[in-house]
Amino acid sequence: MKDGECLKAYLYAAEAPGNEQKEKFLEFLSKKNGGRPVTLEWVKDKSLGNGFKLCCGSEIYDWTTEGRLRQFKEMIDDIDVSETNDVVGLVKENIKNWKLKIRADETGKVISVGDGIAVVSGLDRVKYGEIVAFECGVKGMIQDLNYDEAGVILFGDDNEITEDSLVYRTGKTAGIPVGDAFIGRVVNALGEPVDGKGEIIAEGYRAIESPAPGIIDRQPVDKPMETGLLTIDSMFPIGKGQRELIIGDRQTGKTSIAVDTILNQKGKNVICVYVAIGQKASSIANLVQNLTVSGAMEYTVIVNASAGETAPIQFIAPYAGTALGEYFMNTGRDVLIVYDDLSKHAIAYRALSLLLERSPGREAYPGDVFYLHSRLLERSAHLSDERGGGSMTALPIVETQAGDVSAYIPTNIISITDGQIFLESDLFFAGQRPAVNVGLSVSRVGGAAQTKAMKKSTGSLRLDLAQYREMEVFTQFSSDLDEATKKQLVYGQGLMRLLRQPKNHPMSQHQQVISLISALNHNMQDVPIDRINDINNNMLEYFEDMYPEICSSIDSSGTVTDEQIETIKEASKEFIVSQIK
Repeated sequence: MKDGECLKAYLYAAEAPGNEQKEKFLEFLSKKNGGRPVTLEWVKDKSLGNGFKLCCGSEIYDWTTEGRLRQFKEMIDDIDVSETNDVVGLVKENIKNWKLKIRADETGKVISVGDGIAVVSGLDRVKYGEIVAFECGVKGMIQDLNYDEAGVILFGDDNEITEDSLVYRTGKTAGIPVGDAFIGRVVNALGEPVDGKGEIIAEGYRAIESPAPGIIDRQPVDKPMETGLLTIDSMFPIGKGQRELIIGDRQTGKTSIAVDTILNQKGKNVICVYVAIGQKASSIANLVQNLTVSGAMEYTVIVNASAGETAPIQFIAPYAGTALGEYFMNTGRDVLIVYDDLSKHAIAYRALSLLLERSPGREAYPGDVFYLHSRLLERSAHLSDERGGGSMTALPIVETQAGDVSAYIPTNIISITDGQIFLESDLFFAGQRPAVNVGLSVSRVGGAAQTKAMKKSTGSLRLDLAQYREMEVFTQFSSDLDEATKKQLVYGQGLMRLLRQPKNHPMSQHQQVISLISALNHNMQDVPIDRINDINNNMLEYFEDMYPEICSSIDSSGTVTDEQIETIKEASKEFIVSQIK
């Protein structure tokens, strides 16, 4: 509006204002708008009762019962109860001292709505990522800014939002309540409980989007985050603060690896956050049951944005889970966060972007889909001692189509993460569980995240397996093999069988170390393939009964002496010979 141009204001009220009231309104509006001349028009609205609404441009001064209640509710919501034991007294004091404020609500109008997206106009000063509220109570987040309108993704049912209905700025960014009370609970992407166990008392509020820790605030990744899976801990170790991608086709055991890792954190003072994106509700129910029976829900939070949720809810779910994880990390604790899975997250974002009429790029994904995941995964870190020394380790899961790791989303996330565990369908169907492809999997942190005991016991395992895979291919073309080649094949088959591990049975460190030392010493060379796992399990029980000091020493110190290695070699050889006989 040009300087000096007359502003037009509207007064919505049941009765016409008197001359004195009208003069006061005009004086107030002129003062608020830098002395510009203002005209006031009365619009009769009996539904407002004793209240009124004063509208000038996109600003509304709401003095109705609903407007006053809205201010009162905001005051209640803003009360910080985290630093007091007398919650009731604090609330009473705030209510006693509360005064109604004369404030302008910046409002806009809905142009169109549908598919979880609303296009609004009139919010001239709204910011990207800001939360807005609609008349019906539904909230949304600004996701698209154009010259004269804004695109809003909705966090609720859009059936009650109609064309021309009002939308209010809140001045707040999207956030989630946080606190220790969330441990052991199942919540949605807005932090609301969905497990039927009652309300959660939050200790604070965190924005779902926040900057990743800088270089100065981090320290090297050098502490192991043990998965309990022999294949991974021995060859592709994961460190606290690392981001290790789990990638593979549908139904190849990706979620099982993440769940086993959660189960293995029992008693290790690690908080686990499992973010389910686009999963079936029945799958999440089974997961909760599994974790509850195993005692793992005592240190786990599940953030569920199931397949039945709208695309906006699925889009914000991993950010909400990360905000929860950051709360625990910033208090000096170790956190493990699982994103299951980011393929569905990218699909949800693609749906939003296309509905917002953004230009599609490769595979119809928008151009900023890389930034979508990089700004999420960069928030995982091992914080410096000055920041409390906490850590957040990320296990993002990505689904491939027919093993194609060169597709858009897999290549994006491979380039962001610090390594990947590739699960191969052929290995899975051949009975190798977990079906980890040793050749394509890698950890870019490597031995820095291994204990000394695991480093010593791993030896030439990866090289032996690589040689076996090469020989296995060669044997397809030749039936006449020499004795040394046959022996190498049997040894490799034995190693592959040893690396098979039942679902939901993570191994402790001493079990892994004893198994590896025994196997790499060729003690199991003469054991029939189908008996290797049974004999190995019996051997581990034997060591726990006869050599408990070695087992406890490995678990507590993370080291194994040369003398203990020799004891393990001799004792395991004697035991295995006795079992074969």
